[in-house]
Amino acid sequence: MHLFLSLVLLFLGHSLPEDGNAISGRVLDSETGETIPFAYLHVEEVNRSTTTDADGYFSINNLPLGEIHLAVHRLGYKTKHVSLTIESNDETLDIEIYLTPTLLSSQSIEVTADELTSGSHLTHVSQKLFGDDLRQQMGATLAQTLSNVPGISQRTMGTATGRPIIRGLGDERLSILEDGINSGDISDQSADHAVTIESSSTQEIEIARGPAALVYGANAVGGIINVVSNKISSNVPQRVNGTFSITGETVSTAGASSLSLSVPVNNVVLNANLNGRTSLDTNTPGGKIENTYTNTYSSSLGISYIKNWGYLGGSLSYYDSNYGIPPDPAGHPNGVDIDMQKIQYVLKSEYVIDNDFLKVWETDFSINNYSHIEFESNGSIGTEFGLVTTNLRSFVSHGEAGLLEKGTFGISAEMEDYAVFGASTPNSNSYSFGAFIVEEKDFNDLHVEAGLRFDFVRNAPKENDPSSNIGNIRAREFSALSSSLSAIYPLNEQFIIGATLLNSFRAPSLEELYSEGPHLASYSFEIGNPDLKAERGLAKEVFVTYNNRYTVLEAAFYHNGFSNYLYAQDTGRRNNRNPDLNDFQFVGVEAQLYGFEVSMEQQFFGNLLFNGSVTYTVGRQNESTTSSKQVPLPLIPPLTVKSSLKYSSKSFEIGSRVTASAEQNDLGDFETKTEDFVLLDAFASYSIMSGKLLHTFSFNISNMLNTTYYNHLSRIKELNPEAGRNFSLLYRLYF
Repeated sequence: MHLFLSLVLLFLGHSLPEDGNAISGRVLDSETGETIPFAYLHVEEVNRSTTTDADGYFSINNLPLGEIHLAVHRLGYKTKHVSLTIESNDETLDIEIYLTPTLLSSQSIEVTADELTSGSHLTHVSQKLFGDDLRQQMGATLAQTLSNVPGISQRTMGTATGRPIIRGLGDERLSILEDGINSGDISDQSADHAVTIESSSTQEIEIARGPAALVYGANAVGGIINVVSNKISSNVPQRVNGTFSITGETVSTAGASSLSLSVPVNNVVLNANLNGRTSLDTNTPGGKIENTYTNTYSSSLGISYIKNWGYLGGSLSYYDSNYGIPPDPAGHPNGVDIDMQKIQYVLKSEYVIDNDFLKVWETDFSINNYSHIEFESNGSIGTEFGLVTTNLRSFVSHGEAGLLEKGTFGISAEMEDYAVFGASTPNSNSYSFGAFIVEEKDFNDLHVEAGLRFDFVRNAPKENDPSSNIGNIRAREFSALSSSLSAIYPLNEQFIIGATLLNSFRAPSLEELYSEGPHLASYSFEIGNPDLKAERGLAKEVFVTYNNRYTVLEAAFYHNGFSNYLYAQDTGRRNNRNPDLNDFQFVGVEAQLYGFEVSMEQQFFGNLLFNGSVTYTVGRQNESTTSSKQVPLPLIPPLTVKSSLKYSSKSFEIGSRVTASAEQNDLGDFETKTEDFVLLDAFASYSIMSGKLLHTFSFNISNMLNTTYYNHLSRIKELNPEAGRNFSLLYRLYF
């Protein structure tokens, strides 16, 4: 906190020229010469973003001295990268940028907001989802929205509780952020806990892996998912702008609406978001899944003060959700109702440094106050969770100096105050500190990124208990170095090859160390292990990309080895205190997850496009600590093939998608086999400009044939199939 206050004082006392460095100009079509509205421009050095107006003009202000790398994107055009140099203060570069038309979505990105906030974005991104792709795939949860991305599946336990899984890795191995800030919920603990991010207001979703992930933690071997909602602005938009959306679907009689608004007042920008969602029980080909309703409301208000030295801003967000967990005859025959709230406070700042080496200093501070109550059918409270999370991160981006070319270094700190009622789990605190550096450098055509991070974690119960039923409950301390190295090399103009190594570290969580008690909503009696060691992993990946005007082909092969993979193991034995529940014991085992992803996009006959992907993951663990015999890990997604064929133009798309999943009979202890299935979907989208307004419509039919199928990552797959035929319509207005 002292660091943040020092930064504020530095802002107030520092004087820079009134006029900052700037880039302005137009974006045009290379074939017709016409200006391109709503093209997205992004400056990597300060993570600054803007879009062209309805006449194709743009302006980006308050830029640092030196070389600037500008990326320009627009749906229907190839992404273009432009290198510029700002040599003196108060300089404005006036340029024209020409984009080449293409229909391949892998070569283009659509942005339709008037202004995007840079501070909401990650520093390096592996994948992005927004524009038409985001609207077509928009679901009730973040996991459902991402479910068509290659390598991503979803863990579920009813309608509201979906959480993404990447290459078989989820929970605390996958970090979920909103505008670069930790979500602050406990969705990584258990399948019945929902992610506290509303999907209907999402403007963009970023996925990062490799060295970039070390900026946000050492445990994200699965990756980082960042949901961009732009609650705090870092640029002053040219005018009042925002979005309004409304959506509905039939499978659960659901409706949702959202409003986002950005209002500039001189050097101050006000941002407001309102979201609401409601649904009834989900229908399946076999009937309704009882007690799967949802009622969710969220809102936020952000304010930022923006000058040529950078910006200082804050936001207040509120999230409220009530949802049901379906009945389990062996656990809670009438289901469980969950009432969840979260209040989030965020402060962010950016300082543009007038220095040839140091470029930008960014700091964010957040407090998440989260509560979660599980009600049994008679109205009594079964389990109650409370978590207050305080985060601080401060980092500096730099330019070239000696052997260093470009990178980021900084520190982070976190404190968790955790309490559980309705179980014997003790109240506890977690304190962590991290220091990191991520660098990138070009050696002729070879691009190399490297990262190093040190973490110290102290987990401590409020009271020690040497004679607890689960062992000696006492404070534990963990520390380690994590590292990552990534290299990319272009063989020619079409082929790119690369490889990534990541040595990860994860301290056991408070739940894994100290849990003891029933958790009815997840059908389990959870037993911690206060003697657990830290989880260490070594992730390896090689990939190749082929890209020309009509074809994009990507293939990746990966292997993740863990010396101490931590998870809650179903022991198969009934608990003595709660005979309806199985004991789930937290253990650490040697484990491996490996597999491949292959995806392709091909343009045919002008406006016809084919997309396809194949993903496969294998999970293995040693049978015991003294045995090298390998047995399957639980909850590993099966072989999945996805393909789509669509007709696409600049304003209209229509197509269909086929998803085929193999049976999963490679089962962990006490797991249930799931059969193979094939799903057929259809989709269409249309956009039209009216003056300075953009109207977009997206229509989807999922599971058109009303197929009965089961998701292997569902905790209720023994009881209920997945949702049946669903019609959904999304209207979004950009103004």
